[in-house]
Amino acid sequence: MQKLKLSILAFVLLVCQLSFAQSSAIVRQYIERFKDAAIAEMQRTGVPAAITLAQGIHESSAGQSDLVVASNNHFGIKCKSGWTGETVFHDDDAKGECFRKYNDPIESYKDHSDFLKNRPNYTALFKLDPTDYEGWAYGLKKAGYATNPKYPQILIKIIKDYNLQEYSLIALGKKNKGDDNIVLASNTSNNDLKTVTQNTYPNGVFKINETNVVFVSKGTSFLAIAQKYDVSLPLLFEYNEMTPQDIATTDRLMFLQRKRRIGAKATHMVVAGETLKDIAQTEGIRLENLLAFNFLREDMQPESGQIVYLQKQAPAAPKLINTAQAEAYTNTKQSIAQNAASFYTVHVVRVKETAYSIARKYEVSVDDLLRWNNLATADLTVGQELHINKKAANAIN
Repeated sequence: MQKLKLSILAFVLLVCQLSFAQSSAIVRQYIERFKDAAIAEMQRTGVPAAITLAQGIHESSAGQSDLVVASNNHFGIKCKSGWTGETVFHDDDAKGECFRKYNDPIESYKDHSDFLKNRPNYTALFKLDPTDYEGWAYGLKKAGYATNPKYPQILIKIIKDYNLQEYSLIALGKKNKGDDNIVLASNTSNNDLKTVTQNTYPNGVFKINETNVVFVSKGTSFLAIAQKYDVSLPLLFEYNEMTPQDIATTDRLMFLQRKRRIGAKATHMVVAGETLKDIAQTEGIRLENLLAFNFLREDMQPESGQIVYLQKQAPAAPKLINTAQAEAYTNTKQSIAQNAASFYTVHVVRVKETAYSIARKYEVSVDDLLRWNNLATADLTVGQELHINKKAANAIN
């Protein structure tokens, strides 16, 4: 009986450790995504970057909460008087409370700074030393930001656990950008991705965007990875959009399944030194879809702080380091898209529709349908837009 109790206790501890590893990885991904926004907001308004990130992590469950999914509201800011933007209703202190809704997470970050800066009950906070995150944490609770009596301790623990004070120091110019130890950038070759540290991700197989992935260290044999996880070597390279090679030249993520066509989040903010391949791996989205959504080519480099779209067509291409290249390519893509509209009709995939049923509807071949839409397989998703060649369809009709 005693042995059984010990076994159960060991199992519970193991589950807790795995859950913590997953949670820690998600938090670090959140920090990497929004640290530049927090730094920029501190420089603009004076709200400490450490406090902004800690509140974002806590209030949004590191970007995973239902409220964030519905509204991009990372700070739990309720409608309040004077709010004229979009709203959503969500259960919080009471049922069906009104919360602010944003088109993009960065709008939420900016509104959070303005909310604190422009309301008189938070005025005293801006008289504190900007590095005094404990004073800010207790001051937020006193000013009425949260009802949880342990709110200050929660923020302080997050700041200490993830060394968020680094970002306040960077914003103040007391520390160089890139000196933090969460993620380092590298652009040594087309196949090299942003260097990540082992403590950024859990050991073994985990999921990014509902796709199985592992973290591998520099020098690891790709053949060994393929054999260990029962994936053919050619498919391993295909899943990760790589040219065949023997060993990993950097620490990196390796997907064990084909990545999804859309991201789990609506957008991604580019960080310094981050390539499009980096973003595709970090977000678990196919590179070809990332490029198509944002009017980009693989060799292009978006500027730091730019927003790239992960679920739908961007309104325009992001600003690039090489602006002349960007303008020429965007104009060409938009021209092609305009011309294509006169030749193609658009079909939106509905529930239970297949490539075969759609091809039959328009009396065209499945092969033509795949070719017109640059699809490698006949797998379709509900809501996906397909282009049907009008001339081919009409000629048969």
